[in-house]
Amino acid sequence: MCGIVGYTGTRQAAPLLLNGLDRLEYRGYDSAGLAVKGPDAKLHVVKAMGRLSALREKCHNGAALSGTAGVGHTRWATHGKPSDENSHPHVSGNGRIAIVHNGIIENYAPLKEMLENRGRVFASETDTEVAAHLIDYYYKGDLLDAVARAVRELEGSYAIGVVCADEPGTLVAAKSHAPLIVGYGEGENFFASDVVALAEHTRTVSYLDDDEIAVVRPDSVTFYTPFLDEIQKERKEVDWDISAADKGGYEHYMFKEIMEQPEAVRRTVEPFLRDGRADLSQVLDAELVRRLNRLYVVACGSSYHVGVVAKYTMEKQVRIPVEVVLASEFRYCDPILDGNTLVICISQSGETADTLEALKEAKAGGAYTLSIVNVEGSSIAREANSVIYTKAGPEIAVATTKAYSTQLAVMVLLTLYFGAVRGAMDQETYDAILTELLAVPDKLRRILEDKAHIQYLAYRFFNNEDIFFIGRNIDYALSLEGSLKLKEISYIHSDAYAAGELKHGTISLVVNGTLVIAITSFERLVEKTASNALEVRARGATVLAVTTEHLRQRVEHAADEIIVIPDTHEALLPSLAVLPLQLFAYYMALYRGCDIDKPRNLAKSVTVE
Repeated sequence: MCGIVGYTGTRQAAPLLLNGLDRLEYRGYDSAGLAVKGPDAKLHVVKAMGRLSALREKCHNGAALSGTAGVGHTRWATHGKPSDENSHPHVSGNGRIAIVHNGIIENYAPLKEMLENRGRVFASETDTEVAAHLIDYYYKGDLLDAVARAVRELEGSYAIGVVCADEPGTLVAAKSHAPLIVGYGEGENFFASDVVALAEHTRTVSYLDDDEIAVVRPDSVTFYTPFLDEIQKERKEVDWDISAADKGGYEHYMFKEIMEQPEAVRRTVEPFLRDGRADLSQVLDAELVRRLNRLYVVACGSSYHVGVVAKYTMEKQVRIPVEVVLASEFRYCDPILDGNTLVICISQSGETADTLEALKEAKAGGAYTLSIVNVEGSSIAREANSVIYTKAGPEIAVATTKAYSTQLAVMVLLTLYFGAVRGAMDQETYDAILTELLAVPDKLRRILEDKAHIQYLAYRFFNNEDIFFIGRNIDYALSLEGSLKLKEISYIHSDAYAAGELKHGTISLVVNGTLVIAITSFERLVEKTASNALEVRARGATVLAVTTEHLRQRVEHAADEIIVIPDTHEALLPSLAVLPLQLFAYYMALYRGCDIDKPRNLAKSVTVE
């Protein structure tokens, strides 16, 4: 879960690499570093523990490193604690080879033992340094050959970038189970973990597939297999607005991305509307939809919570069994799969390692796979049988907001399409859900107009150290996301419970002053959830209820404070109610002085198991 970037051309490399790392810092920020081939034919390395600002200060914004080719890295620690020694780039003992790496080398221990037996001395605790020494061990004047020999021995996941003191202007990059792209310029070329690092300089890219190697020079890029057979790669134009990755005057990316949700939902839904209907026939053939007898939703984190919401909605409206499985568990639970099974894999980045491997498992089992991702050309998008792209735009904050909302919108579109194709949904219900889906952007804007009230509530409660979320049915599904959003950016201990389960053990955690956030938007069960809220109040809890306009009077007696969202069809309730929960988490973290965009120990794109 690190970010790598490389440049070779005619411009000074260090400032370009630093700017690329700025864009990639969401991928890792325990430490950062640069290696630049200098005019003295030596590799010059600067690295620093902590945020990228520490590296910038150490190398004087790149002015301390002269040279037109180099590599950069921003780290999220896996092997070895955050430290200057464990920071990338890692250099071979003779200073000839420098490498940056995203991933985990699983067989680093036997390789390290072999190299130590041959006199190699290691300076860090990392698996990556093993790869640097291994490439140098095989180097006999041809960097491409040395990298190819090394990667044939590496096991695990990696996207690596290598620069050699003996080969001016040449970079070699390779990947397996980790994202890597090459960008093309005029008299200069690039590689990076993510297009966001390159979009300021080029929109023309190629996506490397697993076990491919790229030789990047200022005037050429050539691709090879690990056995050095040359291959051709398609060039693609990235339709992407670089300004979307800027804060746009907001203090934090997360707040900007919260504010962008109405438009993101509109952009996501609009392409699938034809003649007043939700039409996904170009993504999923109607005959396939009709014969399905089982549906899995496979995802991690917030995307998994989207699946939990979808289970309630799709089973009710489409009458098809839906199982929601954590991607990290799906691979190892021997799922029942066949040609009548659809596996939906959801991932913001399209590079989530567990989800990608689960997708491959589903295909191997004979299931049809559909991916829902936000990044065009990503690994999960390319691996799936079909793909739906959300139109959230770049999401930089680690805590997802607009990606979650657009994924929810896609699942509602799928519910409508499935319901119509399978004849499971009457016209009145279909029209009501579609009408409310189209109204979501405007209703989100109405909620944003009331953000001052949510900010006040955060100010009132930000000193709480234990906060519980309760709800029933889709309110419980939403509680999972509300709790995750709060804990990941504010560091408050928070858990979500099905409200009916409180008396089966968890109510013992409620003490005087505990804040309980009760989601009470699901009308059929509103009285039952209100009763649960009264139970925790009787034990000293303070209750903050989230409910709809027309349910407010049925909830007021059970709550100390209330957040009200507009009325909508029950299938769209989470699409609206998630917004005040995001805002509440944001303001709580703000008042607690937390690093909102880059919460501790977390990275945006989880590309290792």
